[in-house]
Amino acid sequence: MVDIINKKRDGAALSRDEIKYFIDGCVDGSIPDYQTSAFLMAVFFRGMEDTELADITMAMAHSGDMVDLSPIKGIKVDKHSTGGVGDKTTIAIAPIVASCGVKMAKMSGRGLGHTGGTVDKLESIPGYRTVLDKDAFFNQVNKIGVSVIGQSGNLAPADKKLYALRDVTGSVPSIPLIASSVMSKKLAAGADCILLDVKCGSGAFMKNEEDAITLAEKMVAIGERNNRRTMAYVTNMDIPLGQNIGNALEVKEVVDVLKGAGPADLVHECVELSATLLYLADKGEMSECREMVQQAINDGKAFKKLLEMVQAQGGDASVLENTDKLPQDPVCYELKADKSQTGYISHMDTESIGIASTMLGAGRETKDSVIDPAAGIILLKKTGDKVSEGDVMARLYTSQQGLIKPAVDRYLSSLEFSENQPPTAKLVYAVVDINGVRKI
Repeated sequence: MVDIINKKRDGAALSRDEIKYFIDGCVDGSIPDYQTSAFLMAVFFRGMEDTELADITMAMAHSGDMVDLSPIKGIKVDKHSTGGVGDKTTIAIAPIVASCGVKMAKMSGRGLGHTGGTVDKLESIPGYRTVLDKDAFFNQVNKIGVSVIGQSGNLAPADKKLYALRDVTGSVPSIPLIASSVMSKKLAAGADCILLDVKCGSGAFMKNEEDAITLAEKMVAIGERNNRRTMAYVTNMDIPLGQNIGNALEVKEVVDVLKGAGPADLVHECVELSATLLYLADKGEMSECREMVQQAINDGKAFKKLLEMVQAQGGDASVLENTDKLPQDPVCYELKADKSQTGYISHMDTESIGIASTMLGAGRETKDSVIDPAAGIILLKKTGDKVSEGDVMARLYTSQQGLIKPAVDRYLSSLEFSENQPPTAKLVYAVVDINGVRKI
């Protein structure tokens, strides 16, 4: 192992056999943590070539269960977001894509910290089961074209081990290590086509556009080198996505989108990502795929497919037909602007807004935290909006009155005001595929 560490320390590329030796030893414990940590730091400083990156990612994927989706007929697509605030797109995209004839067998995660998790959002629907056995999962996707469940089994245990060490050794921000962490789980999940939504900005892990594009390029290269058709979007997370933050609140907003309403930024992202998944599955050119998506929303097929998925997984679909029946909290606080909070909102610290929502009970501060499914924030004013004294900027929902003040203080600390309206922010910075980067 010392030779492998030295080789990477000196900037040389590792062979596939050397990489496999490292990953196998990491998982079975034969390589001690101090040597694994030294290797990770060498990668942090020296990086990895695309071939090495593809090899280490596949070795990590093969360190545990590899999901074989072959019992599901047809092309299977998957979508992954690197995480943000108000990002509920999976819950809209999965039924849209399925209603257009492309199968989506999706395993999603829970939230931790300021970012929300798809599984937590779906569990705010009474009765919805996020755990299905393999046969039930496959049968449902074959029958109705879609299922969204929680990650289960022993997917990429090498990633869990490496991430735990990265977290305590200062090597978390390494782009090759982030890329291999994300893509090892995507490759293990078994889809034919993978679409990545790489968030960028104050509410994302990647804070600047250049790093986000580099990460997207690395992940697309990994997917393509492992025979998965892969694309990535680099999207804006300097502003929360949509208006609703919090589990049941975000489910309500998904219903709005699938019924042809919803905030423009969220609608645009859902349509664009759904169309791209159809494109990856060879359903047509992008313009044709956008039309298919729009038609599925306009004629109600997409919403009907969401109801079908929820019913198939034991959920009470009536709460989607009447969203007033979703969980609601007893405390609602309207945050009104005072004299110092007027003009235009010029910037929102999106991570801080996500933390404010967590403080109300909508997220987890630790892995063992219990989520309040009804807690959260509805944003009535966002970056670029004009604010006058007395305007309601946001509504905060929680189960305990005592949680309001600290959350309000945190929320207000995230806002910056200006006399001049800021330029309209881009929703998408770049699209990355096998041919390279196209900046928008």
